[in-house]
Amino acid sequence: MARVFDARERRFGGYLEEYQPGDVFRHWPGKTITEAEDHQFCLLTLAASPIHVDRHYAERETEFGRNIVVGTFIYALLLGMSVPDISGRAIANLGLSDLRHLKPLFHGDTLYGASEVLAVRSSASRPGQGVLTVRTDGRNQHEEPVCTFTRAVLLPCRPGGAAA
Repeated sequence: MARVFDARERRFGGYLEEYQPGDVFRHWPGKTITEAEDHQFCLLTLAASPIHVDRHYAERETEFGRNIVVGTFIYALLLGMSVPDISGRAIANLGLSDLRHLKPLFHGDTLYGASEVLAVRSSASRPGQGVLTVRTDGRNQHEEPVCTFTRAVLLPCRPGGAAA
């Protein structure tokens, strides 16, 4: 049976041995995305497409009739939400795969995230460390999936403990 963890009960990451495949971490709190912060993120990252920052253009030229939140901001928020539960003790982020944007978010929408442990393994080359692989899913305030990705992080084993 899968174990479910609430971020309010656990703080800033764990050791490798504390994770098991099937564990689910519901990240808290969610984040309501404002127009100002989406525009700022677009401008800071040079991703200032009119679909994100030009209201008049979005109203007249897009299928949604309004600006959509830039996908890299959604990914960055979900990654950040997962840090206290997943990678707070990380030695390194090893990789990202299967990033998919499933549905747009709009200014004023709220993003919620959860991560499921897919795999836990000891490192063959780094004693006392191991690799945790998780899938993180983002949903809007209506529980509709909006983004998903898989990532791997290098974590320490518990001091004096055995590797997974």
